Amino acid sequence: MIANTPSSTPRRLTLATNVLYGVGSVAFGVHQATLTSALLLFFNQVVGLPAAWVGAVMMVTLIFDAICDPLIGAWSDHTRSRWGRRHPFMYASALPAAIAFYFLFAPPLGWSNEHLLIYMAVMLVTVRVLLSLYEIPSSALGPELTYEYDERTSLMSSRFFFGTLGGAAISFLALQVFLRKDATHPLGLLNPAGYRATAITAGIAIFFSIIISCIGTHRFIATVVHEPRVRTTWHDKLRELSVTLMNRSFLALTIAGIVGAISAGLRQSLDFYISAYFFELSPAQMSYLAVATLFAAFAGVGLAPAISKRFGKKPAMIGVFFASLFTSIAPISMRLVGVLPPNGTRAVFVVVLAFTFLSATLSLTGFIIASSMMADVVEDAAVATGQRSEGLLFAANGLIAKCITGVGTFLSGLILAWISFPQHAQQGHVDPAILHHLGVIFVPTVTTFSAIAIAVLLFYNIDRSTHLANVARLEGANASDSQDVTEANALDAEQTASARAS
Repeated sequence: MIANTPSSTPRRLTLATNVLYGVGSVAFGVHQATLTSALLLFFNQVVGLPAAWVGAVMMVTLIFDAICDPLIGAWSDHTRSRWGRRHPFMYASALPAAIAFYFLFAPPLGWSNEHLLIYMAVMLVTVRVLLSLYEIPSSALGPELTYEYDERTSLMSSRFFFGTLGGAAISFLALQVFLRKDATHPLGLLNPAGYRATAITAGIAIFFSIIISCIGTHRFIATVVHEPRVRTTWHDKLRELSVTLMNRSFLALTIAGIVGAISAGLRQSLDFYISAYFFELSPAQMSYLAVATLFAAFAGVGLAPAISKRFGKKPAMIGVFFASLFTSIAPISMRLVGVLPPNGTRAVFVVVLAFTFLSATLSLTGFIIASSMMADVVEDAAVATGQRSEGLLFAANGLIAKCITGVGTFLSGLILAWISFPQHAQQGHVDPAILHHLGVIFVPTVTTFSAIAIAVLLFYNIDRSTHLANVARLEGANASDSQDVTEANALDAEQTASARAS
């Protein structure tokens, strides 16, 4: 049985559909921005746990979550219900994920460091798995909504736009409202009450964004790609799994994600340390960096479909990722070579702000195109296996990358411990030698892993013509299957009539 594929006349998605599908990514953006940038700082500098301990827990829980993702994806792929394959998981995740997110940033008072570490691990696993119950099926829903080559890029643009919007909004609110400095906390980033208020706001945003997206896409349940329930042996299932995951283009995207995730883990975990201590930006200035990423989302959403259509998805993605790499490390490199304006001046903030906007625009553009390219792998793999495995592909693509992101997070904790970064550090009072060592380690590490990841993308081999050929082959196979079923039904009817006549 060949996987069901939409008809040759593609569904044209309206702006409302793009918005309702994408708005669910606010939940992902909120949790991503908070967990990657604030979690290490909160448990290290506010709660007082050693950085290496926190980094290790973040790595282990991320690996556990990564292992769960393909299980969730495969479960979603094989689910048959009146609410389709994806929506039961999406609806179920909303409320528990919102509640768990709050309790992650509200650790009990008076507990020992060891018990606090266990509490952090349990709550972090809970948050990650519950959000994966939404994120994996929602990602898999994208290629089911449309198989048109360029329209997929527009659909993924909406997804990344709202994800960036969610991350930028929660960062701005946290830094401008909840983590402002006061008489008790001259550096507002060390205010524990501010983190609890941030977590409440984040939980509310997670709940409503998921529910709105679920309700908004509910009407497509009956019309998206469906497969009949097919009984297969374990041998058939293992073969399908092996052929799907060994697809060349899938491997190129996955291996690139694995290597790039190390630098991503380092950048995300050390983001607040770089901004608050290396550049000595105030929380208010840091909030404007979040606003810059929001404007970058508008730019990226417009840029990704245009350049992918003009140059092709793979060349466009490789080009913007290389440009993003150089813009992301430029301010730190300028400080290391002594050409950046001194801290505390308006000029240093302007430089960091400008490069933040450029880097965010370019990286967001690259990730939009990469997600669209992963959606095109669905039909490429289905040609070989006869089964559509959107959930498995999107989850497996993130599995090892998440594990390695955990390694990058762990390494960031080790780096802070190795350079003897102080706990409860006050801005402007950290030894300049420690900050210099942080930059010297950060720049070459991020550059090396990012460059390798980009180079691996050269092995991706699906372009427009390949995708159209894959869709045509699947439609031809479906037509053949339908004809076979029709002939078999006619033969059965003829034999039944003959038997009755006898």
